[in-house]
Amino acid sequence: MPTVPAAPAASAASVLDLAPVVPVVVVDDAADAVPLARALVAGGLPAIEVTLRTPAALDAIRAIAAEVPDAVVGAGTVISPANVADSVAAGARFLVSPGWTDALLVAMKGSGVPFLPGVSTTSEVVALLERGVSEMKFFPAEAAGGAAYLKSLAGPLPQARFCPTGGISPANAPSYLALKNVGCVGGSWMLPADAVAAKDWARVESLAREASGLV
Repeated sequence: MPTVPAAPAASAASVLDLAPVVPVVVVDDAADAVPLARALVAGGLPAIEVTLRTPAALDAIRAIAAEVPDAVVGAGTVISPANVADSVAAGARFLVSPGWTDALLVAMKGSGVPFLPGVSTTSEVVALLERGVSEMKFFPAEAAGGAAYLKSLAGPLPQARFCPTGGISPANAPSYLALKNVGCVGGSWMLPADAVAAKDWARVESLAREASGLV
């Protein structure tokens, strides 16, 4: 997997190593993107996954890439080669998918940026390892077996590393982060809907700081 391009305050060999938690962000209003990203970065969470679930997502990625230099902004819910191209053109510096196909994998490999294809079964993990990919998203983490499932994969498949996402909270995140095959977790609890609606970025920053200290 390609390395993450260097950023002034957020560089690492892998997106899995930038911070213990990657905020999974759904942006309804692109005007919120920059202050939201600044709050997350100030709280110690520089890797920000903006999901392609709303019409504002690509504009949000563009704004963060242009105006928050210390953020490493990525695109999530990437499910097609077109999503890959649009996300990278908007400034995404990593890509995350809930699952993968060969066509999507080819597009992500050709994008020039790091990517985390989604898996939920052992066979999917083996298939990706066979294709030279060792860093993955485990989704939906809690529904697919949780920390116990990932722990069981570490023995036969120690070369695979994961970012579990889906049902992750401050209560269960430490059990995932304690695993040797988990680099980080993805979640949105530091972005409560009422805080975003009220543009309470100080609260977002405070919750982000708590999340960044989970390890």
